[in-house]
Amino acid sequence: MKLQRQGIFVSMGLLFAAQLLITQSASAQSANVYFGAGTAMDSSSNQQIDTFATGVPYTTPKLGGTFLDAGATMLFSDRFGVGTDISWRATHAAYTGLNMMPVFYSFDGVWQPMHTKRFEPEIHGGIGGMKLGYTYSQTNCNQLSGCSTESEGVTNSSHFQVHFAAAARLYLTDHVFVRPAVDGHYVANLFQYGRDVVPEYSIGIGYSFGRE
Repeated sequence: MKLQRQGIFVSMGLLFAAQLLITQSASAQSANVYFGAGTAMDSSSNQQIDTFATGVPYTTPKLGGTFLDAGATMLFSDRFGVGTDISWRATHAAYTGLNMMPVFYSFDGVWQPMHTKRFEPEIHGGIGGMKLGYTYSQTNCNQLSGCSTESEGVTNSSHFQVHFAAAARLYLTDHVFVRPAVDGHYVANLFQYGRDVVPEYSIGIGYSFGRE
């Protein structure tokens, strides 16, 4: 579990660091970074899985809960640019007796159809992946040290995804904005859940660099 969290935080750090470095180049007109929260949803596949070979199967759950989201975009003109985005569940989800962490990531082309001083819509389209990391938690107790819970990585599953998103930057100041967004993740062969299409809804706050 610690390794998964570290991987997420490292990815976020690299994303923001890369964006800030790139922003300094003369080729970019403006850049934006944002962080938000929301949810992603999928139905259950209704599979019965005997995870521990005990003869007692678990039914696969739905996907839901609170997701966190971080990303950045860079515009090379008034209309076109590139972006990257990562979103992950705020806590591990229960999955057939294990703990599971879903993570989406993408690299997109960005189209900004119009802009005003306080409103800038954006359309994203690109590719990336979805990673499902599984861990098993076990609590051990003794009379000397009490009880402690340890998590051990079991396995992970990676899937290719096609990503689409529609969002808007609603500016509170010349640089600070609120960002509502709707994302669509088409995840190839997402047999762990009921559908390959996973909608995600979020709202975040961000900052624009180089905006006049």
